[in-house]
Amino acid sequence: MNEADIQQKARAFVAGVDTSDIQNDLGPYAKAANAKIVTEVLGEGESGYTITKPSGKHIITVNSLEPLERQRFTICHEVAHIVLELPSSHTEVPSWSYAKRDINEVMCDTFAAELLMPYVAWRAKVPKDEPSIEVLEYLAAVFRTSFPATASRYATLADRPCAYVTMERGQVRYAARSTLLRQAGAWIPPKSPIPSGSVAYRIRETGASNLETEEVAQDIWFENWEKGLDLWELARHYARTDTTVSLLWFDEDDLPEVEVNRFGVRVAQDEGLTELTGELAWPSGKKRR
Repeated sequence: MNEADIQQKARAFVAGVDTSDIQNDLGPYAKAANAKIVTEVLGEGESGYTITKPSGKHIITVNSLEPLERQRFTICHEVAHIVLELPSSHTEVPSWSYAKRDINEVMCDTFAAELLMPYVAWRAKVPKDEPSIEVLEYLAAVFRTSFPATASRYATLADRPCAYVTMERGQVRYAARSTLLRQAGAWIPPKSPIPSGSVAYRIRETGASNLETEEVAQDIWFENWEKGLDLWELARHYARTDTTVSLLWFDEDDLPEVEVNRFGVRVAQDEGLTELTGELAWPSGKKRR
């Protein structure tokens, strides 16, 4: 299964559940998965687990010492394991880390995001305003989710070119892209260093937790990208875990005119002279640096 398959399975599951109060009560999800939720004091770094009784009933146990947003995500993550019938692979790697994580765990995270921030409810609640820290914090409060989970969801479902990048210890680990960016073949290579011209790079260099928003060049972030176009970057650094996240966005009018193949890969352009047609090439109107 790929990410799109997981999203469709999650949305089908959500469609059969009463989500009218899901921001406060995840019980309907547990009931639909034939599960019971229990909270206990668990070890540091242990978010939760599921056991299945001979009767077929599942018991989801979550760490009562973790923040409520983390507990809610863990519940939905464990529901995903049950519904998707994917075995758990909880290792010493932290649940917030993409480094060396088993693919089953990443897929269950995708499923959990769909449960915590249901597609229909999200589209109804997301403000039409320009992306900002205020918009993200509003959505996080509405759906009772963490800032990283909210920002990733925002980027994935944005109607504009938008991306959310997770970085750990100075390296890119994961990038969620909106449909427009995927269609344009925009690519941020995983395991690459944080771009030196980015806001994320600058605030991480301070060594302190911080949040800043600034305009930077698009080609700083996207591989093999047209030069001279700008984007906005909202970056936040968490010093304790050496984790950095960035939300990137710009107007659709500022997308380069590119050709991609059926795999979504940008087609290389011929660098030779343009054939003369007798027509003047008018400016595209795109904002350039």
